[in-house]
Parts: sequence; structure tokens; C-alpha cells
Amino acid sequence: MPISQREKAEKFRALHQGPGAFVIPNPWDVGSARILASMGFQALATTSAGFAFSIGRRDGATTRDEALAHARDIVGASDLPVSADLENCYGDAPDVVAETIRLAAGVGLVGCSVEDATGDKAKPIYDFDLSVARVAAAVRAARALPMPFMLTARAENFLHGRSDLDDTIRRLKAFEAAGADVLYAPGLPGPGALKSVLASVTKPVNVLMGSKALPLTVEQLGAMGVRRISVGGALYRAAMGEFLRAAREIKDKGSFTYTDHAATHAELTGFMAPR
Repeated sequence: MPISQREKAEKFRALHQGPGAFVIPNPWDVGSARILASMGFQALATTSAGFAFSIGRRDGATTRDEALAHARDIVGASDLPVSADLENCYGDAPDVVAETIRLAAGVGLVGCSVEDATGDKAKPIYDFDLSVARVAAAVRAARALPMPFMLTARAENFLHGRSDLDDTIRRLKAFEAAGADVLYAPGLPGPGALKSVLASVTKPVNVLMGSKALPLTVEQLGAMGVRRISVGGALYRAAMGEFLRAAREIKDKGSFTYTDHAATHAELTGFMAPR
């Protein structure tokens, strides 16, 4: 029997209770979701960047309807719990954020994130009070759902040129007080900053891996107190790195040695549904 959304939600919540850390990888389409699920990961999360690039858009250039339709596809790719990267929830006003949370649950998601990034280069981060109000609205919407829904609140300073750890921690603590289930500050500059975040909050912390700033393993992150590890668009970028190397070899050298390291047709077929 197919697993219900409530069962997925309860499983997802339990993953955040430890012990140790779990990895929630970020597929960018149904095929990559099926592969990751078949490999034994326990949950999946969408990636706004990976999805946008995969349809020929820049990160941040997809609509709410497109993101939710994509999330529905990822949910349908396996029986795993799925959380979604829904950027700033596609609106400035707290009421819009709350509506996005309700719509997210409606496509089968069991969690999603809300960012304090505005999408406006001139003013990339919402003012503190509005940022907290937006998270509080998301929390109220999540709590009104008939199942657990893991809400992740993201403090985006370090991804938008604001290297202010004190303000980042202030925001995370306020998001925790507003009721967020998971706290997330992507782009932290190193293990010291991560330790400061972990020491400042009590809710589960998600850490973004995929850069040289945090040269740590799953085991090391878990020992520090991290509960969830995501990779954002890094898997997509890794795949495209190989694609670019292969295409450049063909174009510049006229050779095809890249196939020596390519996945076989049979291997990929084994991950996919028959129809």
C-alpha cells in the first residue's frame, strides 16, 4: 500500500530528532529523485537553483505555480518524505507566505522553507520585524494543517553579501521563538560560524554542504550537533560539470573519452519506472 502523507510527515519529523545527522539530498527532476530514493536516502528536498537551471531559467526566476508543480512531481517520484525550497514563499506579505504553506501541503509536501531574502538586489534581506512576522505567519499556517509539517526558517545574510554573523544568529533565534521547526543559515563561512549558530539555538539546524568553506563529513557534522544536511544545487552543478567537460571534449578535441566514466544505460534504466 502507498504510504500516506501523514505517515511521511511523521517519518520526516522523527528524522530531525536524531541521533546524529541525516542527509536530505536535492534532486532537480523526477529521474534524479528516483535515483536518490533508490540509493537509500531517507528524505528528499527540492532545489530552487537546480530546478530553475534545468528548465533554462536563472535561480529565482520561477513562479510559485511552477515550483509547486515541480514539487508535486518530486513527491510522486518515490515514497520518501519531501520538503521544498520555496524561496521567499513568493511574496512579501505574511498572508502570502501563509497561503504558500497551505498550497505546499496540498501538493503532498511534508515541509518547506521560508527565506528572509527579498529577491530585490537593492535591498536583499527583509527588515528584521517583517522577517519574523513572515515566519510567524508560516508557522500558524503549518500548525493549522492536519499533519506535522516541518517549517524551515532561513537566514540568508551570507548568500547576499551580508557577512554579519551576529544578525544572522539574532534572526535564527527570533525564528525559533516564532515557532520554526528547523533553522538554516546557508553560506556560513566556516566551522567556527557553524559552532556559534549551534550554540545559540535549540531547534534542529540544517547545514548546506557543497562548498570548501565547511570541509566536514556527515559524522563530524553530527558530532557537532547538526541534525540535517542538504546540498542545495550542488548535485545539479556536479552533474552539469561532467556535462560541460564532455561537451567541451567533443567540441574542442573531437574525442569521446568522457564515455569511459559515464553511467551505463542499463544502470540508469534500473532506477527508473517502466512507464
